[in-house]
Amino acid sequence: MRKGTTFTRFIIEEQRRIPESTGEFTLLLSAIVTACKEISDDVNRGQLINVLGSAESENVQGETQKKLDIISNEVMIKALEWSGHLAGMASEEMEDVYPIPNRYPKGKYLLVFDPLDGSSNTEVNVSIGTIFSILRCPDGITEPTEDDFLQPGTRQVCAGYVLYGPATNLVLTSGQGVNGFTLDQDIGEFILTHPKLTIPEKTSEFAINMSNQRHWEPAIKRYIDEVVAGKDGPRGRNFNTRWVASMVAEVHRILMRGGIFLYPRDGRENVHEGRLRLLYEANPMSFIIEQAGGAATTGRERLLSVQPGKLHQRIPVILGAREEVERVTRYHLEMDKEREGDIPPHRQAS
Repeated sequence: MRKGTTFTRFIIEEQRRIPESTGEFTLLLSAIVTACKEISDDVNRGQLINVLGSAESENVQGETQKKLDIISNEVMIKALEWSGHLAGMASEEMEDVYPIPNRYPKGKYLLVFDPLDGSSNTEVNVSIGTIFSILRCPDGITEPTEDDFLQPGTRQVCAGYVLYGPATNLVLTSGQGVNGFTLDQDIGEFILTHPKLTIPEKTSEFAINMSNQRHWEPAIKRYIDEVVAGKDGPRGRNFNTRWVASMVAEVHRILMRGGIFLYPRDGRENVHEGRLRLLYEANPMSFIIEQAGGAATTGRERLLSVQPGKLHQRIPVILGAREEVERVTRYHLEMDKEREGDIPPHRQAS
């Protein structure tokens, strides 16, 4: 018999701890996980089944779609629309809310997802993943519209991601900590391998796209200048930099060994309000990071407290080790006060 708790057993045992549970949430999670197993298989087989490369189309954000973007989106929809657990879905790859067809029963949950985060890495065999977030559908709503999805991250029922790398990992939170699972390919089941994940408060590792440095706000430049200076700078210790260009991979590394991830707003027109999507990427990852003891901010406010204004809203994202995230937030607030003339220019960090 295999050692370890299966995902199926784990979620059933969690369900038993909630007397009023109907099992609907458990079945929804099982359906999501099944869809991700199918995506994992497509990713692993890649060129062997001719699913790599560009689809020669663009998504709603004007980004070039990969074949696997479209395939993964279709897999998620087809695996979940008939389940009876959802009232509606929204995907990074679709312009509008996806209504559950009338031929299927409706449920009480809403699902938002990025079917394949980091898909630009598919041709070079770098880790990518699926991100998802579960919300409650407002009472009395059977045909949800965009407004029903515009809930702050604090109202998420569950958030998770599946990382497709050397191993396929599922990481999940429903507000009671974070747990990680690894797919056993032989039996087709996720096994609990990383229970109760936590992020160290301190770190010496950061992830940011340094090629955008000339566009950053002064607060980000200040922070990066300090960590790059290493032991000879104001922080008094050396830092290492990492950048994968896949948010799932970046967050997974932080959960495994600590760190901070930054994708701030900057001076470019298309990034002035941020680059990552609030509903599909920032909120679910922030929920996971906070539940693991870390912090997540826009640079100026807690990410999970932001009230979404539209389905595909972009936002700055800074998340990871609490001590570092709080420092970056402090630098932003000091910068804003300097601009208002309230305080003198900043001194060297302590």
